[in-house]
Amino acid sequence: MKSITIQGQKRESVGKKSTQALRDAELVPCVVYGGEQPINFSTPEKSFKNLVYTPDAHTVVIELEGKKIDAVLQDIQFHPITDKILHVDFYQLSADKPVVMEVPVRITGRAKGVVAGGVLRQSFRKLKIKALPANLPDEIVVDVTPLRIGNKLYVGSIKNEAYTFLHPDNAVVAAVKMSRNAMKNVGAVVEDDDDEEVEGEAPEAEATSAE
Repeated sequence: MKSITIQGQKRESVGKKSTQALRDAELVPCVVYGGEQPINFSTPEKSFKNLVYTPDAHTVVIELEGKKIDAVLQDIQFHPITDKILHVDFYQLSADKPVVMEVPVRITGRAKGVVAGGVLRQSFRKLKIKALPANLPDEIVVDVTPLRIGNKLYVGSIKNEAYTFLHPDNAVVAAVKMSRNAMKNVGAVVEDDDDEEVEGEAPEAEATSAE
């Protein structure tokens, strides 16, 4: 998985006044869990531009006073009105400890049902997985080519040995629904079939009247 580096400074004080002072200076209070003890630090809000405001998933390298900490984003708090980032939690990575992340889903192929006039509906833009750091994928690629109108693609059908999905097997990732155009096409076929049946019955009617 791709990584983003964030430069930070350790925080000596974590009280409300110091936290507000950081925010006034457009710095975000952060904490890293998962090590021997939590590490409090701050970083400019712009540091999160390529980590938060993107559909991609990344791990993070936090640089604090010459020390590098590999981590993943665990939680982020936004201001309810301004949407400014208020606080961020990270979790330190260990090679032998699995972590939980949301990874983007990329759809490939053109569903047979779409070719027939249906509409593809994607239920999940991201899927939550659990994996060792070395097995974290950049994305989960899903091929929808075999799907016909009415078909659904379930989480259980895209299982991977490298990671575990934290969703039920029957959770729908994508589905092909009937569209108005497809319904019109189906209606046209039905009308054609009805016409053929009427024409086929005509000779029998003539034969009866002849008797």
